[in-house]
Amino acid sequence: MHDILVLYYSHHGSVRALAERLARGIDSVPGVQARLRTVPRVSPLCEASEPGMPAHGAPYAEACDLEECAGLALGSPVRFGNMAAPMKYFWDGTIAAWQNGTLAGKPACVFTSSASQHGGNEATLLSMMLPLLHHGMLLMGLPYSEPELSTTSAGGTPYGASHVAGTGGNPVLAESESHLAFVQGQRLANLVKKLG
Repeated sequence: MHDILVLYYSHHGSVRALAERLARGIDSVPGVQARLRTVPRVSPLCEASEPGMPAHGAPYAEACDLEECAGLALGSPVRFGNMAAPMKYFWDGTIAAWQNGTLAGKPACVFTSSASQHGGNEATLLSMMLPLLHHGMLLMGLPYSEPELSTTSAGGTPYGASHVAGTGGNPVLAESESHLAFVQGQRLANLVKKLG
């Protein structure tokens, strides 16, 4: 059984909804299973810390999750065209994995959510690809053979699944967003099987 790490940070639940939908797509492929993990929030106060386990949702990611995964789906909300600070903080701490080539040659994809249609989805997806490229991962997007990419008025890009949550942070995925996230999970799982 191949494990695919679905690593995300979600503040209002939109990215978590995408992560769960991607995980369903991964789990739909025989011989492959999703491993959902998140990262803790960061604080501007040096003495503040998060509990050792989140109160709800996926557990926090550990170094062994990177070592044991056969592939990776990475998700973060948009923060000014970049990944959120907690996810950036996590990747800044992966020097040992980079030195050891832990992720080299493993397939990966990215996904995101923003408040508006032009809120920086594509820039954020591209920024999340940078540490994955430095780790030597094989990046995969969504092809235009998925008709929702051409017809959606919500989220969805060739760089990866996305969601437009609105200014209220609505975590409910549009049908096209849900479909594209599921398909992205399936595509990643099938790629892992082909390479594995």
